[in-house]
Amino acid sequence: MRVLFWYCNSFSWVPAVKTLENVPEAHPATHTDTVAAFVHVEPADLISGSQGETKLVKNAKWLARKWNIKTVVLHSFTHLAEEKADPGEAQKLLDRTQKRLETAGYDTCQTPYGYFLDLKLDAPGHPLARIYKEF
Repeated sequence: MRVLFWYCNSFSWVPAVKTLENVPEAHPATHTDTVAAFVHVEPADLISGSQGETKLVKNAKWLARKWNIKTVVLHSFTHLAEEKADPGEAQKLLDRTQKRLETAGYDTCQTPYGYFLDLKLDAPGHPLARIYKEF
């Protein structure tokens, strides 16, 4: 798994192009004071015993605590490596991650899965505003 974390003063999206047929209709949204996790799920992340999901949760919580916020947006971003997990299984991993973050008290959502999105983000020029992790 590879993740590019952003702390954003504002993070918004508008669905632009649907890339998977069997996904629900998507709508625009905006979030303020949020950690946006651009997540690339790889096939190895789906193997039993993989630590990617747990590390994703822990790192998102760590960064949110650093900024003293409770909002996390998970964004499927399959552009950080060559190998890509099966889309349906990657979605399930993101769903589990969202549930775990919500259980821990975080206001968590996902960008619409199966779409290219017009993104707009406002991130401060701070060392903790952009963090790359490979698990």
